[in-house]
Amino acid sequence: MTLSKDSVAVITGAASGIGQALAIRMAKDGVAGIAISDVNEIGLKETATTVEEFGVPVSTHVFDVSNLDAVKQFADDVLAKHGRVTHLINNAGVGVIGNFEHISLEDFEWLMGINFWGVVYCTKVFLPTLLKEKSAHIVNVSSVFGLIAPAEQTAYTSSKFAVRGFTESLRHELSETNVSVSCVHPGGIKTNIVRNSRVGLDTPEEWKQQGVRFFDKVAKTSAEEAAEVIVRGIKDRDPRILIGKDARAISMFSRLFPKRYLSVIERLAGHKMSLRKR
Repeated sequence: MTLSKDSVAVITGAASGIGQALAIRMAKDGVAGIAISDVNEIGLKETATTVEEFGVPVSTHVFDVSNLDAVKQFADDVLAKHGRVTHLINNAGVGVIGNFEHISLEDFEWLMGINFWGVVYCTKVFLPTLLKEKSAHIVNVSSVFGLIAPAEQTAYTSSKFAVRGFTESLRHELSETNVSVSCVHPGGIKTNIVRNSRVGLDTPEEWKQQGVRFFDKVAKTSAEEAAEVIVRGIKDRDPRILIGKDARAISMFSRLFPKRYLSVIERLAGHKMSLRKR
């Protein structure tokens, strides 16, 4: 198992949702240290306060993962504080609401900067440190939208498919090393990602409220349950971690019906996945 009392974990996007739940879950395991990052300083402090209740040393780092210089400084600060890193969990992510016509290139670039380049930057900067450990692990959070690509998700699915491809290729490259690599595909998780999503430049404002209501209806898995599955996947060195019954079903249907999975999934679910068609 790659998670132990000696582990030191780095978790991005830890001010809320899965990242926050993971930090707390690992603290319950009594790891040696946790470094958490986010742009949300208030939420990050709340996570740190809970982690500290378990007696685990924690450091907070407020910065944007799409900034390479900030990521490099982050790595320096983590090593200065904790001395080593055994687990890197690239979880930070954002959303943009709107179809491709509605969103601007700036919206697209902003999302890719965080969802994809943030993963690449953190992995590149921390990998030399991870390779020095006897046992280490990289966990990159994709999505079920890294398995299927519904309408009105061009930017988000692009980033999550990219994370999946990057992670799987990296896993094969590192297969003979001490570093395990996992890609996480959560289904509907009860987080604030839709509420915090950016609305595309020409997207009707009501789409966001429709999206929030729809997501609240279909998100069945709590962040705490997701964290439990991820920790179990880390301990099992599972290369693909599916979270939720919906994620497992989507994975299956995407493979069984590669040309028409969306219509099959929508028919079985009893609802459209597109806001425009609702």
